[in-house]
Amino acid sequence: MKYLIDTYTWEEVQKHTKSGDQWIVVERKVYNVSQWVKRHPGGLRIIGHYAGEDATEAFTAFHPDLPLVRKYMKPLLIGELEASEPSQDRQKNAALVEDFRALRERLEAEGCFKTQPLFFLLHLGHILLLEVIALMLVWYFGTGWINTAIVAVLMATAQSQAGWLQHDFGHLSVCKSSRWNHLVHKFVIGHLKGASAGWWNHRHFQHHAKPNVFKKDPDVNMLNMFVVGKVQPVEYGVKKVKHLPYNHQHKYFFFVGPPLLIPVFFQFQIFHNMVSHGLWVDLVWCISYYVRYFLCYTQFYGLFWAVILFNFVRFMESHWFVWVTQMSHIPMNIDYEKHQDWLSMQLVATCNIEQSAFNDWFSGHLNFQIEHHLFPTMPRHNYWRAAPHVRALCDKYGVKYQEKTLYGAFADIIRYNTHLKSHGFTFKKSFCSELFLYNMKQH
Repeated sequence: MKYLIDTYTWEEVQKHTKSGDQWIVVERKVYNVSQWVKRHPGGLRIIGHYAGEDATEAFTAFHPDLPLVRKYMKPLLIGELEASEPSQDRQKNAALVEDFRALRERLEAEGCFKTQPLFFLLHLGHILLLEVIALMLVWYFGTGWINTAIVAVLMATAQSQAGWLQHDFGHLSVCKSSRWNHLVHKFVIGHLKGASAGWWNHRHFQHHAKPNVFKKDPDVNMLNMFVVGKVQPVEYGVKKVKHLPYNHQHKYFFFVGPPLLIPVFFQFQIFHNMVSHGLWVDLVWCISYYVRYFLCYTQFYGLFWAVILFNFVRFMESHWFVWVTQMSHIPMNIDYEKHQDWLSMQLVATCNIEQSAFNDWFSGHLNFQIEHHLFPTMPRHNYWRAAPHVRALCDKYGVKYQEKTLYGAFADIIRYNTHLKSHGFTFKKSFCSELFLYNMKQH
């Protein structure tokens, strides 16, 4: 017996985009996720960002075990798209979407999504080795300034590399089981770094789902410190939202952004998020890091200087993190939601850095940022295999595939300071003039 199922048009689906009333489309099936979003392992906002849209490509990109996820989604199924409706919404290029799907299947068949466990074991081993060497140097050579500087560099290197490793487990790209990925992720980000897996998931998956999209990517919504892009300064200026003198942001960016992001901004955000959302397991893992650190170093430095060393390490790590992560994103386009297909959306907001052994290690293979954003569950040691195929597909459809040298990428961040000056001026002008937004729209 064939059961009747409700059918919907895209116009009907697109009416359900608000909090408490959200529908998504996956593989032509329509799901009502209004109440379920709060239980979504990846966070409620990421699904909200796709409310009223076709989420098929994002669904495929984020979930390594698709049959299992489809099983859990069955109770949310309310119907299908009408037979006359296209599979893609909002004038997306159906041929490009289909070719990208075929590319993913090809990469899966070639084993690009299979993990080499030894790679990640060695990576974890070199992090632990750096930690041990740092502690042994203090134990053997004492707490002199030169030795302490060497120790701090080793610890900052270990922290940065642990950051790349937790990123791998957070994206479920290491273990076959999602449960093991989540468990090891909590160990690496919690015990080795003193941060929260839940906080990272909530923030980072939004960035991947809608990179450089104003109001959806938290990495470009840096309201308390900066206004970036062409649209954010105007909107915030007109709404009179101001926390700092943004017309001077080009002067304080290098004094506030790279040095303070991790030791101040993220530090506060992490603990606030764990307490306010009741992430008590994450909090225990996080506390275990601080207990381990202070047990190891207060016996040599005392509490005061151990705290100073801790913050100096965070200070160096913060520079490393900001320069690596932003060289692929902040010089790129930042705009409102354009409802693009997965490939086009990721490529307009992302660029690569040329491959070398040092660049791979230094950036945690995020020099292949394009491939990582297109295939977030792919183990990073296979990005280089996917890159030529991605470039060929981009060439076929005229999508810009941008690759820079490491020095060129760093130079672009420095040059972006002139854009910060322009964005700050736009903010000030729109803040002071109610007519500014009207005039901008006319042009």
